[in-house]
Amino acid sequence: MIADTRYRVPRPSTAQMIDWPDAFGTRFTVFVDVEEEFDWRKPLDRASRATTAMAAFPDAHRRFVDHGIALTCMIDHPIATDPASVEILSRVIEDGRSEIGTQLHPWVNPPFDEPVGPVTSYAGNLIRDLEAAKIDVLTDAVNRAFGHRPRAYRAGRYGIGPRTLALLAERGYRIDSSVRPGYDYRGDGGPDFTALDSAAYRTGGIVELPLTTVFTGRLRGHANWLYPALAPLAKARGAAAQLGLLSRIALTPEDMPIEATIAAVDVALDDGARLLNFSFHSPSLAAGHTPYVRDAADLAQFHGWWRAMADHLARRGVANASLGEVLAVL
Repeated sequence: MIADTRYRVPRPSTAQMIDWPDAFGTRFTVFVDVEEEFDWRKPLDRASRATTAMAAFPDAHRRFVDHGIALTCMIDHPIATDPASVEILSRVIEDGRSEIGTQLHPWVNPPFDEPVGPVTSYAGNLIRDLEAAKIDVLTDAVNRAFGHRPRAYRAGRYGIGPRTLALLAERGYRIDSSVRPGYDYRGDGGPDFTALDSAAYRTGGIVELPLTTVFTGRLRGHANWLYPALAPLAKARGAAAQLGLLSRIALTPEDMPIEATIAAVDVALDDGARLLNFSFHSPSLAAGHTPYVRDAADLAQFHGWWRAMADHLARRGVANASLGEVLAVL
């Protein structure tokens, strides 16, 4: 049931890059991996389908609305088939700007024709027919729950594969957001994104909106070769970050300090970035479900991170863009 592992996602050509019109300005999006709860320290388990953290979603959504931020909710099978979660998300999209997309966690998404393990947790490693069947089950579940077919997709664990985009295009998807530039998951059987940067591009009939990753520090101009080279050296990346030489910053409140992330946003904007793509996991909205939000203090810090980031983006003149607004421009 496994076709490929360690897929190296190719670098797009200049012709594939999105040329955002001047009227679009400089914008940012927020994609939320809306998913079940599971113990991140333990092996994956098909029985882990609890969705209790969704009770915190309405309050979090109100906080984002207060800052004029739409959420692109990338939901997986346990969420799409849980009536309480569907009810919550149905109220969320009544704001007129938030939208439902899909996120594929293969280990909890039928059909179950593969063993559960690290390699098969990356959906792009599965044979074509099985990956397609899982996408179909998820897409149909979202359609039944919300009355429309989703337009955006994310592979859980960023597990894109060489057939994924063609499968999405065949099913009417417009956007994929499975690429995480600067990260290499080959050690776990996953894909390698180190050839890419964070700019949006067209490929295989799909627009790819990567999560934004920014390299900061005095040696950031050499990040493409230097950051991978530091990986085998124990604590080398941490030392480079502490010395202000090189840091890899993803635009997320999860394990990314606000000061460092604001600095990364400024670097990206000064370099001419036109669309910043932020992300987080929905179980982080309640204490105790992810390594990033373990207790009430972490949760308060999480919400404070977003307040500080929203204020900074406003000062820099960066407006939020909903998925629909991005698609209208594209």
